[in-house]
Amino acid sequence: MSNADEERHAMKMAKKKAARDKIMATKTDKKGLIIINTGKGKGKSSAAFGMIFRCIAHDMKCGVVQFIKGGMSTGERDLILSKFQMTCEFHTMGEGFTWETQDKSRDTEMALSAWEKAKELIRDDRNKMILLDEINIALRYDYIDINDVVNFLINEKPKNTHVVLTGRNAKDELIEIADLVTEMELIKHPFRSGIKAQIGVEY
Repeated sequence: MSNADEERHAMKMAKKKAARDKIMATKTDKKGLIIINTGKGKGKSSAAFGMIFRCIAHDMKCGVVQFIKGGMSTGERDLILSKFQMTCEFHTMGEGFTWETQDKSRDTEMALSAWEKAKELIRDDRNKMILLDEINIALRYDYIDINDVVNFLINEKPKNTHVVLTGRNAKDELIEIADLVTEMELIKHPFRSGIKAQIGVEY
């Protein structure tokens, strides 16, 4: 790169930094966020657990409630239960995916029990982040009343607590009150090529 190119690049980056600094100076608010990871693509829970592990790394109390996944071993659950129980409460409340249980009344009972546990954890303002893993699926099948969830998050969530909700087909009512919504887009998935879920990738 010539000296002229170096100089042009430096000037361009200086302008970009000045504009960025001006924008950042206006970002002064801090609050607990309602965060939704949804969409057909892989990575909704994985991204959410990334935030949980950030909280653990900063010694911030947090918690996880799994609404659908049953008792199968997963890397994130095994790691938290074996190493970080003092920092992160972990509750697997579901009994497996809905097509496995095939018992709506039982699924509803388990989902409502999970929601009660979730509310308990969220109300405890010592917890800085609560992950409600696959709650969107429970809401999609009407195991839990969407109005109850929305009203609780608006009226009872402590001001500085982050709540992360994962699962496909997030309800419009949730998206409307959320601060951060990410939709994972499916482009390719190995399952469609006959490759089953694998340790370290899916669980």
